[in-house]
Amino acid sequence: MFLRGRPITMYVPSGLGPYGGLRAELPPERLQLDWVYGYRGRDSRSNLHVLASGELVYFIACVVILLHVPHRRQRHYLRHSDCVRCLAVHPDRLRVATGQAAGVDKDGKPLQPIVHIWDSATLLTLQQIGLGSFERGVGSLAFSTADQGAYLCVVDDSNEHMMSVWDCARGTKQAEVKSTNESVLTVEFNPQDSSSIITSGKSHVYFWTWSGATLTKKQGIFGKYKKPKFIQCFIFDAAGDVLTGDSEGNILTWTRIGQQTRAHEGSIFALCRRRDGTVLSGGGKDRRVVCWSSTLVLLQEAELPERFGAVRTIAEGPGDELLVGTTRNALLRGTLAAGFTPIVQGHTDEVWGLATHPSCCLFLTCGHDRQLCLWDGQEHALAWSLALEVGGPGGAGGMSLVWGWLVLDTATQQPLASGSDGNEQLSVVRFSPGESPFITHLDWSKDGRFVMSNSGDYEILYWDVAGGCKLLRNRFESRDREWASYTCVLGFHVFGVWPDGSDGTDINSLCRSHHERVVAVADDFCKVHLFQYPCARPKAPSHVYGGHGSHVTNVRFTHDDGHLISLGGKDTSVFQWRVLGGPPPPCSRSPSAPEPGGDPDPR
Repeated sequence: MFLRGRPITMYVPSGLGPYGGLRAELPPERLQLDWVYGYRGRDSRSNLHVLASGELVYFIACVVILLHVPHRRQRHYLRHSDCVRCLAVHPDRLRVATGQAAGVDKDGKPLQPIVHIWDSATLLTLQQIGLGSFERGVGSLAFSTADQGAYLCVVDDSNEHMMSVWDCARGTKQAEVKSTNESVLTVEFNPQDSSSIITSGKSHVYFWTWSGATLTKKQGIFGKYKKPKFIQCFIFDAAGDVLTGDSEGNILTWTRIGQQTRAHEGSIFALCRRRDGTVLSGGGKDRRVVCWSSTLVLLQEAELPERFGAVRTIAEGPGDELLVGTTRNALLRGTLAAGFTPIVQGHTDEVWGLATHPSCCLFLTCGHDRQLCLWDGQEHALAWSLALEVGGPGGAGGMSLVWGWLVLDTATQQPLASGSDGNEQLSVVRFSPGESPFITHLDWSKDGRFVMSNSGDYEILYWDVAGGCKLLRNRFESRDREWASYTCVLGFHVFGVWPDGSDGTDINSLCRSHHERVVAVADDFCKVHLFQYPCARPKAPSHVYGGHGSHVTNVRFTHDDGHLISLGGKDTSVFQWRVLGGPPPPCSRSPSAPEPGGDPDPR
C-alpha cells in the first residue's frame, strides 16, 4: 500500500496467496450506543432540563442524552451531524429543539447548521428547521410559551447574529432580522406574550417586538447603573418583570427598573425561577447557588466543591431537589441544605489515553486535563478520578508528574513507581533501541518474545525482545507470527481499513477484538468503524457509526468483547458501545430488547 506517495511493504502470511485469499465482507457484529460519559458545560448555556418523563436532557458531542437517574438508564437522540450547541424544551415538556454547529465532511465540504425538533418519547424527528438559513452554527433558541409553543426563535452564530422566528409545525420562517455584531448568549419569549422577545449578551439587553414579518428592537437602558460587560442570563419573575444576571455579579430588575441586587463575586451564569416563585442564581466564579425570595431577599445558599467548577445552569428536580450543570462538565443533584453530589462527570479537555481492564468491565481514560479516570462500564459510573499535576507539588489527591510516567495501584490510587526521561512530553511508552522516528503503536506476540511496532514515518518494524530488543532486519520471517493484540494501524492483517488517498493521519487508533473476528477503527472524521478481521483487501467495507463531534482518538474492546469504548478527542466525550451479534458478554446487563434511540448505524 502507499501512504504519502511512499510504499509500505507488507508480507502475506504463508499459504494465503495474493491479498491473502481473504474476502472483504461486512462483519455480522454491529455496534449500538450503550452509554455516553460526559456533559458539555464548559462553553454552552441553558443545556440541562427535566422532561415530563422525569428524564434529564442534556448534550455532548453530536448526541442529546436522556438520562433517567433512578433507573440508571440512558436514551440517545442521534440525528445531528455535528456538535450540538443549544437546547430548548417545549412547554409540553415532551418536544425538544436542538441546534448544531456547522462542520465539514471527510471531503472538506461544509455541513450546514440546522435545528431539529423531536419527540422525546419516541426519539422521532418531527421537523428540521433552517437548513441553508444559518451560518457557522445555532447559538441560542427558545420556544414560545403563551401560544403553547407554536413558534421557535433562533439566533445563529454569524457575525450579525441573525435572529429568526419559525412556525414549529410547518417549519417555515416567519420573520428574520440582523440582531447585533456582539455575541448573543440567551433568547426567550415573554411567557405571557409571544410578540415580545428578549435577547442578551455582550453589553446589551434587547427587547424585541414581533409583528408579522417584522422584528423591531429597543435597547435596555441601564440608567444610573454601570453597564456590565456581559449579561449572561435572564428570567421572568412571578410578577412578569425581567431579572438579568451580569458579569458584575448583579441581579437587575427591569420593567420597573430601579432595583439592583449584589448577588455574587464575579459573573452570574444562571438564573432559575422555582415553582414556588423564589429565584435561584448561580455564580460563575464563587461557585455559589443562592436562593432569593420573590423580592430578592437572600434566603439560603450553598457552595459547590471546587473540583466540579462553577455553576453553568440550574434546573428544578422533584420536590426541593436541584440539578446543576457546571463549567467542569459535571451534573450535580442535591439541595441547598444537604449539598450536592455528582451524577455525571467527564473530562474537561482533549482526551487521548484509553486502556481496558484485562478481566472486568473497567477502563481508564486520560487527557490534556491531566485527569486519570477509572470508569465502571457495568455500573455506568466514574469509579475514581485522580489529578496528575504537571510540575510543582501535587494538589489535594494529586500527583506531581514532570513529563514522565507513573505506575499506580488502581485499588488504592497510590503510586508504585515513576520516572522522568528528558524534558519533553511523553506521548507513548514503547521499547525502541533507536534507528526509527517516534513509535506510535505497539503489540506483543502471543509467546511474549517479539514486538511489532509502527513508527512516525509509517514503518512496520519487528523486535526480538527476548534476544535483547534487537531490530529484526528480515521482516519476511515475521509474516506468520501471531499477535496477542493488534493495535498497530499498519500491517497486512489491517491494511484494508485505510481509505483511498490517505495522508497517513486519517486513522488515529485501531483495535482487534479478543476473539479476533472484528477490528474497530477510530478516524479523523468523527467516525467509529467496525471491519471484519483480518481486513486484508483494499477498500474493505465497514459498519460506520457517528456521534462523536471531533476526531475519534482511541478505541478499545472490553475484556470480553461485550463493549467497545471510543474517545472523542476535543469533544471530551467517552462512548460505550454494546457489541451486538457476538458471544454474550458475561459482565453486560444486556436488555431483552434494544432501548429506543440505539440506532446501530447512525451515519
